[in-house]
Amino acid sequence: MEYRSRSIHKSTSIMISAIVFLSLIHTSHCFYLPGVAPEDFQKGDPLKVKVNKLTSIKTQLPYSYYSLPFCPPKKIVDSAENLGEVLRGDRIENSPYVFKMREPQMCSVLCRITLDAKTAKQFKEKIDDEYRVNMILDNLPLVVPIRRLDQGSPTVYQLGYHVGLKGQYTGSKEEKIFIHNHLAFTVKYHRDPQTDSARIVGFEVKPYSIKHEYEGKWSENTRLTTCNPHSKRTVVNSNTPQEVEANKEIIFTYDVEYQESDVKWASRWDAYLLMSDDQIHWFSIVNSLMIVLFLSGMVAMIMLRTLYRDISKYNELETQEEAQEETGWKLVHGDVFRPPSNSDLLCVYVGTGIQFLGMVLVTMIFAVFGFLSPSNRGGLMTAMLLLWVFMGIFAGYASSRLYKMFKGTEWKKISLKTACLFPGIVFAIFFVLNALIWGQKSSGAVPFGTMFALVVMWFGISVPLVFVGGYIGFKKPAIEDPVKTNKIPRQIPEQAWYMNPIFSILIGGILPFGAVFIELFFILTSIWLNQFYYIFGFLFLVFIILLITCAEITIVLCYFQLLCSEDYLWWWRSYLTSGSSALYLFLYATFYFFTKLEITKLVSGMLYFGYMLVASYAFFVLTGTIGFYACFWFTRLIYSSVKID
Repeated sequence: MEYRSRSIHKSTSIMISAIVFLSLIHTSHCFYLPGVAPEDFQKGDPLKVKVNKLTSIKTQLPYSYYSLPFCPPKKIVDSAENLGEVLRGDRIENSPYVFKMREPQMCSVLCRITLDAKTAKQFKEKIDDEYRVNMILDNLPLVVPIRRLDQGSPTVYQLGYHVGLKGQYTGSKEEKIFIHNHLAFTVKYHRDPQTDSARIVGFEVKPYSIKHEYEGKWSENTRLTTCNPHSKRTVVNSNTPQEVEANKEIIFTYDVEYQESDVKWASRWDAYLLMSDDQIHWFSIVNSLMIVLFLSGMVAMIMLRTLYRDISKYNELETQEEAQEETGWKLVHGDVFRPPSNSDLLCVYVGTGIQFLGMVLVTMIFAVFGFLSPSNRGGLMTAMLLLWVFMGIFAGYASSRLYKMFKGTEWKKISLKTACLFPGIVFAIFFVLNALIWGQKSSGAVPFGTMFALVVMWFGISVPLVFVGGYIGFKKPAIEDPVKTNKIPRQIPEQAWYMNPIFSILIGGILPFGAVFIELFFILTSIWLNQFYYIFGFLFLVFIILLITCAEITIVLCYFQLLCSEDYLWWWRSYLTSGSSALYLFLYATFYFFTKLEITKLVSGMLYFGYMLVASYAFFVLTGTIGFYACFWFTRLIYSSVKID
């Protein structure tokens, strides 16, 4: 009952967060975003330290902080989370840590616990899987500073600290597991000299493992001999570590140090988001631009030279005998706009691709302007889901317009398919993956209340909007073909091996993938290695280059298909040509799994490939739609320019 009520609470907060996000878009003229405005603290003000999920790049399964027997507060209180945070597996709760602004603390005892066999096993499993503890102070994540050996290099920050570590005692070969039970926190602040108030600009920690000792029997006033501010004995190393074993007591302690900083509040995320590899991103842009220039040259040659010459030649034909000696792409003018097989399915996928394109474009524009920075946790995923829902109207419009051009009459049927096919497949995969996470008792499992909220957004908002778009699109006059279609289909000549549909489709996907694969590495790293991705300016440029590449490669291959092969079955091939880049994306994700990740558990591997399959499927729909519309525009342009007798 407790978990069910918590799920209902989550779903309620999710729906509220959706409304807040929409109001944010409406009132985006304000300078600060909700939850990201600065907070001033006077000396002695209490600071709320919150704990978040435990994460591991080895298992990819997050767990709530109190799933391990850490020191709990008197009452555990969940923080309200938005939709994106819940789907990411964030579980933000209060903690027993007591901080007071600019009042340092030394050797504060948090609690003392004695491990039994079960709790010792839990700690050992999490330490063996390299789990990290995540905390939050004033919306800043806790980081461990790592200074590089080479002088002059900036400090690198790792999110969260390890629960413990594995090591050996001196002179022993037996591996032991030790827990980090002493935390040396550093809170950096920027002080206003006029008001003497301060704003928090940094939250760092150095974890230590120490076997605390004390004299006499344990009580609340017991002083530790291993960490005592009165005798000026502090913890500075882990030379006498605390081993994790059953029936052993562990005393959790912490220090709090305050450092004044010149960093202003507006720049406090700069250190977290330090980009030391910007040259690689510029290389990615240059690499992509080279591909675009190459393809643009080919398209320009086709459009300005070959096509201009062909069109001029065709239009100069005077006699019927000359007209009958048609060559090249004009031969198939009577079949080129013949509706394809499975035209309904093509309409559905084109509509879904338009929905994706709108979602990605608007999301990136918001991200470039800073609305979806990492400081706004869960904002990116929340925005994408809400935009997907509201872009349904464009999906319905695009699919019904194309459907009517194919002489379709049942617009309601095509709208229903558009609203349900892609989301239904993704939801089914997501449901299976969520069941696997449930089986592992991970906090990454989406609660029932959130699932219900997603279904309500789908059937309550997205589906009706798709029908509205479908109705509007179907009421529009049908798109007329520039040339008439013959009643009897023309026979397609036997094709050379290099013009085989499968071969040309696979070749067509290489260049769009080549335009994005460098940036793809950083995106996968941010998702699976728990790092920040924030360079949306680079990503936006790469995305625009991807759109151009998809369009141009499809036009080039479509022209050769019509000219050399006299093959008029271009509808599906144009979609699959650029869409095949999704196959290379999935193959690269497989390569990344085996070369960069250390995932060993079967469930974790299934999660990785399940989510990457969904991502590749979405990439297929997006790129395929771009290629289709580019080819659609190209064929209509060239055949409308020729006089057909």
